[in-house]
Amino acid sequence: MNVIPLTMVKTGEVNVIKKVGGNEETRKFLENLGFVTGSAVVVVSEICGNMIVNVKDSRVAINKEMANKIMV
Repeated sequence: MNVIPLTMVKTGEVNVIKKVGGNEETRKFLENLGFVTGSAVVVVSEICGNMIVNVKDSRVAINKEMANKIMV
């Protein structure tokens, strides 16, 4: 089973979050946005590594640094 950062997935592809990395503050921030283990996530668009994603019926914009901490 390959685990890759969210920044490496194709636009429109449904993926399941396997792990959320980073320090405690970063993990809490991402969890509050809906990025929790087991949730489905879809990349809507990507510009210069910054992403708009659908997670838990919400559209969220995250930067490349944050997206790299989300493993799918």
